[in-house]
Amino acid sequence: MGAGKTRIGQRLAADAGVPFIDTDARIVERHGPIDAIFADHGEARFRELEREAVAAALREPAVVSLGGGAVLHPDTQADLADLPVVWLKVSPEAVASRLVGGIRPLLAQGGVDEWIRIATAREPIYASLAHLEIDTSRRSVARIVADITERFGGAR
Repeated sequence: MGAGKTRIGQRLAADAGVPFIDTDARIVERHGPIDAIFADHGEARFRELEREAVAAALREPAVVSLGGGAVLHPDTQADLADLPVVWLKVSPEAVASRLVGGIRPLLAQGGVDEWIRIATAREPIYASLAHLEIDTSRRSVARIVADITERFGGAR
């Protein structure tokens, strides 16, 4: 959360000449705001919708941005095993300003402290899936995209 997945993914997709898919945006298009899904149906229902969106997106030739919790599902982990995966990391200091004013249900009560807790808990999964790790805390989008393109050749 707050690592720059959307901005970086959009730029990478444009440079590679492929579509950009944000799975959270697809969920919102089909089911309404994520915070409302959490409030009305709970996290478990959101994770079901997320899994469906991720499975569909990963079958398309595109740059795909997954929500931070999408990799918690074992089927998503399996789907990602043979795909190039980039882990966009960000420091707590850098993320604090990026989260201001956002609507992120998992951070509603805990702010940056909750972000740290969630990021720490998910780190082993991210590390096991990633073929490339990039810290976005103090790097330009252009530099990050160039690093990804250099590593993967601009393709999915």
